[in-house]
Amino acid sequence: MTHIVWDWNGTLFHDSDAVVSATNEIFRPYGLAPIDLDGFRSVYCRPIWVAYERIIGRALEEGEWELLDKGFHDHYHQLMEACLLAEGAVASLTAWGDSGRSQSLLSMWQHERLVPKIAEFGIDHHFTRVDGLRPSGRADHKADHMEAHVRALDLDPATVVVIGDSVDDGVAAQHVGARAVLYTGGMTSRAELAALGFPVVDSLSDAMDLI
Repeated sequence: MTHIVWDWNGTLFHDSDAVVSATNEIFRPYGLAPIDLDGFRSVYCRPIWVAYERIIGRALEEGEWELLDKGFHDHYHQLMEACLLAEGAVASLTAWGDSGRSQSLLSMWQHERLVPKIAEFGIDHHFTRVDGLRPSGRADHKADHMEAHVRALDLDPATVVVIGDSVDDGVAAQHVGARAVLYTGGMTSRAELAALGFPVVDSLSDAMDLI
């Protein structure tokens, strides 16, 4: 492997507490009991509106998804300011770069927020390309975005490994013919990650040891 495509939320950026807290905030008016990280993992999936339907136990009504999505991001963008990089993130990025190999970042978070955030952490120089979700893009699944990302980098997918925290990351890797290492630091349970057949690790340093 000569190139890593990193995921951001739940992988390099440890934001699970903010995600769970923001989710609890938007469902507070529904009178639902707060959920913890394990509870969120038990319902989490892409597209996220399906997870919301699992939480409330019914189909979303017309216009309800848009209100919930806006509310989530309003709360999340405040709560995430207290979040830090995942343990081992800087060391992993540095070690891979020092080995002379390349790495990039592909996220389903808004591009206009992603770029300044990675600069704020001082890690932007590690990446040959950074792609978040553009205003015109669809946030349902990552596979098409991965295809465009790898194509833009002019990479042979056989040389690429994706490191991410979700089933979506593994499916996106499969879609382009890349490999993947899936990390348990995000919103997806270990059992769901393992079901894809890719290696599953509990730390970024373990991911680096594997590849």
